[in-house]
Amino acid sequence: MTAPAPRPSADERMMSLITGYWRTQIVRTVAELSVPDHLAQGPLTAAELARRVDADPDGLARLLRACAALDLVEVDARRRYRSTPLLDTLRADAPRSLRTIALVHGAPGHWQPWSRFPEAVRTGTPQTREALGRDIWAHFQAHPEEGERFAASMGELTAGLSEEVATLLDTRGVQTAVDVGGANGELLHAVLRADPRVRGTVVELPAVAETARAAARAAGLADRVTVLAGSFFDPLPRADLFLLKAVLHNWDDASCTTLLGRCREALAPGGRVVVVEMPLGPPGESGFAPLLDLDMLAVLPGRERELGEYDALFEAAGLRRTRVTPTRSPQSLIEAVAR
Repeated sequence: MTAPAPRPSADERMMSLITGYWRTQIVRTVAELSVPDHLAQGPLTAAELARRVDADPDGLARLLRACAALDLVEVDARRRYRSTPLLDTLRADAPRSLRTIALVHGAPGHWQPWSRFPEAVRTGTPQTREALGRDIWAHFQAHPEEGERFAASMGELTAGLSEEVATLLDTRGVQTAVDVGGANGELLHAVLRADPRVRGTVVELPAVAETARAAARAAGLADRVTVLAGSFFDPLPRADLFLLKAVLHNWDDASCTTLLGRCREALAPGGRVVVVEMPLGPPGESGFAPLLDLDMLAVLPGRERELGEYDALFEAAGLRRTRVTPTRSPQSLIEAVAR
């Protein structure tokens, strides 16, 4: 019987934390170079892969050695590298690909504000303006490729959750649904596939609207999906169901109250607002939400919230919470109706 591996010492664990940003950029680089997609076709030497991805052979060999140490690739006696299931999550064609998420979190829009994180904590404000010269949304407009990747990354995050949400969501009596800030509309599409009676609208910024229209066409739902290009702080179309997935955590309390108020104004009698977010547990509870909360602090004016804080937002917008439904992920469906 093999003895269990010894637990890393405190020094080793701390060094892993200190150098965590190295791993972020390793993952970003293999995604940027499409290394997972090339290795999916079969094992390659560093030199062969370098020719395919147009990279320096020595630089790529060093990257692959580090990837092997991180279980991203395996290497055989002939020094040919092959993909692992971990690396396969970054393939562009993976069912639940994390490729654009890796690209976004290692890119300037997120990376540079995090370099000023001590100031974010000292001041309690995001550091995007200081690091980038503008807020994150203006940065994405100035760098459309990064902005498109961010929108795609939101779709990636939703893709793994949307079918479960659609299963958990009761759409009896719902004729119209609005996906507020819905990126490519993945969540709305899942709801419409689950209930053929429902029609829907995706509300997104003009830069993302055409992507949402193309996604509806690709999903075969163009006849049931309308895309409204504009700000979700403007008046919204009337609907029985408003969906807000990973939207409120991007904004401060005043902005959230305004947005929820817009939903309340447009809510049909008997309608609901469904917020899909990652509620914070009590201090000391492990999980991803406390870390994501710090990403909000560094990059955006928003935050993760406890359920009581969502209740306060609902109340300020003329709503009241009626139900919380957990999913298999850290996300929950938080439902509210008019007061």
